[in-house]
Amino acid sequence: MSLPRFGPHDDPGPSFAALLRRTAAGGTDVGAFGADPATRTAPMEIPHGTTCVAVRYDSGVVLAGDRRATAGHLISNHRIEKVFPADRHSGVAIAGAAGPSAEMVRLFQLQLEHYEKVEGTPISLEGKANQLGQMVRANLPAAMQGLVVVPIFAGFDLAADRGRLFEYDVTGGRYEERDHVATGSGSLHADTVVKLGFRPSMARSAATDLVLDALYVASDADSATGGPDPVRDVFPVVAVIDADGYQRLDDTELRRRSERLLRRHRSRREAGGGS
Repeated sequence: MSLPRFGPHDDPGPSFAALLRRTAAGGTDVGAFGADPATRTAPMEIPHGTTCVAVRYDSGVVLAGDRRATAGHLISNHRIEKVFPADRHSGVAIAGAAGPSAEMVRLFQLQLEHYEKVEGTPISLEGKANQLGQMVRANLPAAMQGLVVVPIFAGFDLAADRGRLFEYDVTGGRYEERDHVATGSGSLHADTVVKLGFRPSMARSAATDLVLDALYVASDADSATGGPDPVRDVFPVVAVIDADGYQRLDDTELRRRSERLLRRHRSRREAGGGS
């Protein structure tokens, strides 16, 4: 397979999506993430993933998501991944229809990699957030049929030397949040826990425990959100992003933190303070 060639007047530039549109058979519009939404009928029960939360700490951001996917009233998957690296210094967490969400993440990763290869430098964090917003907006026709994708974007801004958080609505509207953000069906419960526990300039360890607590409380109130499951050895996906880059925490650390969290909630219940 040979690489496509373009003249000076039809070069797609650093946009990977534009490159795909130029080279895809039949001029397929990859912005819609699949077949023409006008001719596609969304199934009644498709796998959905929730809940995700992100918190800023003193030297970066923590990005986390539970592992449950649901299809209607059924649990379709206990180990789904909802938190992904976008590039070295940023990550994205997805709530919504699982298939389009995963496809959007892959295209977003390729877009950032393609831009860096063409331009010789990474796109700015602001530019990455804008690019993801355009992709969410392109998915709006599918979202109107039930294939909703609502991401959180988080990263470390090397120019500003701090972590930054962005949330989106289904139309692609992009909103920067100062300290924390949550999305998905359990977001109301998770966000309440984060609001009560957040402290300015909190340390990484405290921020990690806070997002785990938020997801646990969300799982206790929202059937579509999964809590830590030591029996299956399933724990939330948690990633930290700082000046050194994106790092996913391993399950050994998450098991230790989750067991400590469960002991704390058990002690609170035994003391008569609820759960």
